[in-house]
Amino acid sequence: MQTVWWLWPLVALCSGDQFRGEAEKIMRATPVIDGHNDLPWQLLTMFNNQLQEKAADLTSLTQTHTNIPKLRAGFVGAQFWSAYTPCDTQNKDAVRRILEQIDVIHRMCQMYPETFVCVTNSTGIRQAFQEGRVASLIGVEGGHSIDSSLGVLRALYHLGMRYLTLTHSCNTPWADNWLVDTGEDQAQSQGLSEFGQNQTGSLVMVNFYNDYVSCQQQATLSQVADHLDHIKKVAGAGAVGFGGDYDGVSRLPSGLEDVSKYPDLVAELLRRRWTEAEVRGALADNLLRVFEAVEQVSDHAGTPEEVPIPLGELQGSCRTTYGYSEAPSFHPPPGALLASLSTILLGLCLL
Repeated sequence: MQTVWWLWPLVALCSGDQFRGEAEKIMRATPVIDGHNDLPWQLLTMFNNQLQEKAADLTSLTQTHTNIPKLRAGFVGAQFWSAYTPCDTQNKDAVRRILEQIDVIHRMCQMYPETFVCVTNSTGIRQAFQEGRVASLIGVEGGHSIDSSLGVLRALYHLGMRYLTLTHSCNTPWADNWLVDTGEDQAQSQGLSEFGQNQTGSLVMVNFYNDYVSCQQQATLSQVADHLDHIKKVAGAGAVGFGGDYDGVSRLPSGLEDVSKYPDLVAELLRRRWTEAEVRGALADNLLRVFEAVEQVSDHAGTPEEVPIPLGELQGSCRTTYGYSEAPSFHPPPGALLASLSTILLGLCLL
């Protein structure tokens, strides 16, 4: 028995190598689509979006969770880059700020065409997979970014935005934020009105922020896998996705320190007896299925909603009132803004 005992660590190591090797094999054919990465925000805060600065070189950038070598090592094949502006820009320069963040994402694709290709649909993602490039899509983080304007919403769509989170950490005139649930903020809209009933076939794209994973400052890769197991159990394997929030959070689980660590998470799922089909679903197939379903029902030929939000519901003392004083009186139906949003949102639900 003594001669067998010391072999167990070696057996465990070989088993770990086996799962890691299997994970890499799967990910070469089905790379990960991550639903949320805040590298563009880091480019703003560190370099004021000046990508030609020597220190901003994405092939050698070391102060961030994300750079090109780490993306390659993590088998990231598509990324929804977050165009984010903080809540203190609401009723001020939020729209300008979000346009600048969308611009820097487009310039990433322009500056590193061998690595990034900006796409706006599922076909573009699949093409990028074949080319070995990172399909780069845009998600706007926080409904305050559109300044309660359907015109701004449509303009952002034309610029490449393919999802919008309804709120960040502040209420908008038409949706309450998550701090209402904790009691740290007061409800204004009593939730999402009719909008929440319009979402079907969506994903739960798991955020890796320690405070969300473990409700503590420390967390582990295994605890992230526990969340994925739970979602699979409750909603089915077809509802699982990844939304790591790299470069948008200050604390990440041990074992998931940067975007290069995705193969280790996939290896853990395989160790937990996830099937290859389930793993491929979590990596990319689930999101592609939902994206394609949204594309099929999108009605770009339909008449766009024109009724603006009532002036009395807007905030900010610096606003002009052009259009409101001359426009005929109107009474928009309940949830008009939110219902219109649902035609553009991809249906991604970030934890």
